[in-house]
Amino acid sequence: MSERPPKEDVPSARRPSRFTPKRIAITVLSLVIVFGGGGFVAYRAIENANEPPVEPFNVQDLGKLASGNLYAPDPESDALKAAAEQAYRAAKLKEGRGGAGKTGDFDWVIPKQAPAGDGFPPVNFPPGSDPSPGSNKATAKAMMAQFGFGADQWGCLERLWHKESGWNERAMNRYSGAYGIPQSLPGTKMASAGADWQTNAATQIKWGLGYIKGRYGTPCSAWAHSQRVGWY
Repeated sequence: MSERPPKEDVPSARRPSRFTPKRIAITVLSLVIVFGGGGFVAYRAIENANEPPVEPFNVQDLGKLASGNLYAPDPESDALKAAAEQAYRAAKLKEGRGGAGKTGDFDWVIPKQAPAGDGFPPVNFPPGSDPSPGSNKATAKAMMAQFGFGADQWGCLERLWHKESGWNERAMNRYSGAYGIPQSLPGTKMASAGADWQTNAATQIKWGLGYIKGRYGTPCSAWAHSQRVGWY
């Protein structure tokens, strides 16, 4: 049996290197994917845990979303108001001719419950708490300055809302369904001023003053519009 020749030592300079540029690039890329990606996920998890929880929408927030721009012209609502005014005038004309269907002096009625709509259920009026037009007027007069209205605008506002609702927070237009002291259409628009819009006169007044300022500028401008077309 012949002996194998002794293995010659290969100089280290001639041995193939285990760390070729290609292998180094693959190794670095793998480390970036494994540790870099995982580190980013862990970092985001920690950040998300430290972020304050998002509070759910409350009734007022939902009301704001549902209401849209409260002060811009609303063609659909305006058309309903105009139709209601025409129906009221037709009924008054018929009454004046001695026909049936007496409507009274105003085009609004008092419902048995506060109206529902846009997710709001109907609400029973608080027992033993009758509307007080005098108190409602005092509230509105005190709030006018907050909206930049001077004392010279009070007479117009008083006449406007007397015509619209008799300053009764429960008034509902018998033709259009507009509701409250400022006769919001729909009534749910007033939810942007408070969740108690169905029964709270101050909430209705706050919304109504904002509506007048945003759309007409002043109560006297709103009153002039109402005198011209029958609604505002």
